[in-house]
Amino acid sequence: MSDPTEANGTAGAGEAAEPAQPANAGAGERYVRVVLVDDHRMFRTGVQAEIGQTAQTGVEVVGEAADVDQAVTVITATRPEVVLLDVHLPGGGGVEVLRRCTPLMSDTERPVRFLALSVSDAAEDVIGVIRGGARGYVTKTITGTDLVDSIFRVQEGDAVFSPRLAGFVLDAFASTDAPPVDEDLDRLTQREREVLRLIARGYAYKEIAKQLYISVKTVESHVSAVLRKLQLSNRHELTRWATARRLV
Repeated sequence: MSDPTEANGTAGAGEAAEPAQPANAGAGERYVRVVLVDDHRMFRTGVQAEIGQTAQTGVEVVGEAADVDQAVTVITATRPEVVLLDVHLPGGGGVEVLRRCTPLMSDTERPVRFLALSVSDAAEDVIGVIRGGARGYVTKTITGTDLVDSIFRVQEGDAVFSPRLAGFVLDAFASTDAPPVDEDLDRLTQREREVLRLIARGYAYKEIAKQLYISVKTVESHVSAVLRKLQLSNRHELTRWATARRLV
């Protein structure tokens, strides 16, 4: 979809679209409107192809977004029942989308519910989005059939997690103690963490600048700040540091 605010005939950014079922959706059939938020266009296209055949799946993808600002605009305009949300996004990440969409999640009549869909199974990512208000967290290894089922379960108010994450989430939130704080990581700003992850994944400075919509010089400044704060000498040490903490 070339314009993320105009998916499948959705309303403009200034008005909320009314959820109208398609003509072929009978009274007893499942139907859900979904917004897909991920910064990789190829991945969005693949998910759309996998779950977006509404006549077969009951899922209608009514909008797409590639960064935080686009996500908030599209979600506000279309008011879907469920948002598939990537954790790592330009502009502040999935947690920032959740923060800015809190009023929509709190709407008692037409709540917008969020299901994190990410390649990451890092503890800080899972806990961050769940505390931010997401109803579940599944990894991108999930099958199309299971993803459709997860979307409907979240629409109905259930909490949904990939099997290997469920035990971890239960343990983390069953305890009255807060999870241990990584003091080193806590020194970094949100943007510095984004740059750190991308450096550790092998991205070049120019690629990071494009991903985060900042200049190469700004990327260099963030990297220098990260190295200084973590007392590391180069990007190879930084990569080992991030890998050891499962941040990559």
